[in-house]
Amino acid sequence: MPKIVDHDQYRKELLMKCFDLFAEKGYASITMREIAKGLGVSTGTLYHYFPSKKDLFWQLFEEQTQQDNQAIAAALGNAETLEERIEGIFAFHGKHEDYFHKQILLAVDFYQQQEREEVINNETLKQMCEESRQFTAELLGIKDPALVNFGICLLMGLLLLRLFEGEVVPFEQQAQLLGKMLTLYLEQQKIQEGT
Repeated sequence: MPKIVDHDQYRKELLMKCFDLFAEKGYASITMREIAKGLGVSTGTLYHYFPSKKDLFWQLFEEQTQQDNQAIAAALGNAETLEERIEGIFAFHGKHEDYFHKQILLAVDFYQQQEREEVINNETLKQMCEESRQFTAELLGIKDPALVNFGICLLMGLLLLRLFEGEVVPFEQQAQLLGKMLTLYLEQQKIQEGT
């Protein structure tokens, strides 16, 4: 009886294994042949699932975004207040800081190899960024896109700062500060809308 292969699941497994290879060598330096060797598959198999290194990268970006969002939602558990949810999101990033640093460095390496307009206009990137913003808005219970962007920017900036300076600025401290700021801001907005 022939072996039944779930091609979508196999593709996802290959993708997630690719992340470490990309992170180790960098997008620009690694070849599809090296990726195939690192995965223990033929280059033909790799090209069957991913027509190019760029396609592989975008599919990896999409898969990681979806998996990260699911993992964050699961990690928040019973967090009820805005402040608890923000603290949970920041704690999750702190717990997996090395992984997120690798993502950032890989994204920058990829970006350097592309034309800026090509990256900005990429439909996968647009869709994943929008999904992440929507996910964050729903998770926090915030409708104002500017506030959602503010929180995302703070978290991304914190990850970058810690990449270069280590643990100088604690996740917990910044999460508490952001939680208090947003809570006060939203309370003030309700008061202004009521008058």
